[in-house]
Amino acid sequence: MRTFTMYRPSNIQTAMSDFESFFGDSVHSFGRILAPVAGMLNNPSPHMPAVDIRETESAYVIDMDMPGFDEKNIDVHVDGSSITIASKQEEEKKEDTKENYLLRERRFSSINRSFKLPENADPEAVSASFKNGVLNMEIKKRAEAQKRTIQINAA
Repeated sequence: MRTFTMYRPSNIQTAMSDFESFFGDSVHSFGRILAPVAGMLNNPSPHMPAVDIRETESAYVIDMDMPGFDEKNIDVHVDGSSITIASKQEEEKKEDTKENYLLRERRFSSINRSFKLPENADPEAVSASFKNGVLNMEIKKRAEAQKRTIQINAA
């Protein structure tokens, strides 16, 4: 006898995450198809900060909301063709307090997001800055991939 289990994700972000886990890197080829669906999500999850990724003529720019995080605790790693942003925010331990919390939700938070870099991105030319709770990264395009204007000489 065969048994079927109904798949019922709790939200669209869970479904997209499961889809990506199941198909692995091949899901990135569907990036342009899934982008409008992902764009409908204002903030996918409390553990998934909102991200904007845009392209300029010379670079790719990533802006990630990370309110409450300290830039000293943010790690950005480039590994081959992917970039990973990770951070942990641990609770402040107060000694000698006798506070009685009625609700406590801000004890610990961690972020770990990875993005596959386009082929024309230069993994050696990545810069990052952090201001007002927003991590801004710029990944330069390789020189051969940047648009050039060719001047036409009169014959």
